[in-house]
Amino acid sequence: MSRKSTRVTRQSTTRKATGSEAAATPRLLSGGNPQIAKGDGDRPVQAYIAAMPGWKRDIGRRLDKLIERSVAGVHKAVKWNSPFYGVEGQGWFLSFHCFTRYVKVAFFRGTSLRPIPPGASKSGDTRYLDIHEDDAFDEAQVAAWVRQASRLPGERL
Repeated sequence: MSRKSTRVTRQSTTRKATGSEAAATPRLLSGGNPQIAKGDGDRPVQAYIAAMPGWKRDIGRRLDKLIERSVAGVHKAVKWNSPFYGVEGQGWFLSFHCFTRYVKVAFFRGTSLRPIPPGASKSGDTRYLDIHEDDAFDEAQVAAWVRQASRLPGERL
């Protein structure tokens, strides 16, 4: 009987350790998009970026730093397993999301940006920029779009 008790204790200890490890490491959803709990602020956004797989993590870091440099006091959050960027009281102007072969940047008022970002959307105002692994995306152009987007009325989500 005492052997059995010891065995059960060891098994439950192992299960607890595995469970906490799983909680500490975000699960990757379809396309390698990290599953991150919804939350406001920089911390959940940094957790999302840290969990982005492979080369996409570098793109996430570059985008995050570019947005911070371009918009003073930018507001951040994770919603629907994607980082969102906005201006307090104005709403959200940008989000990005991991797909299998690219990172998709969504400008919610993209049709108002000049030049208009290249990717069309089913949503009337939204435009996209898809960044692939070997793309050398134009950071100056993206920064200009970010600055323009931050001055427009944002999405209220």
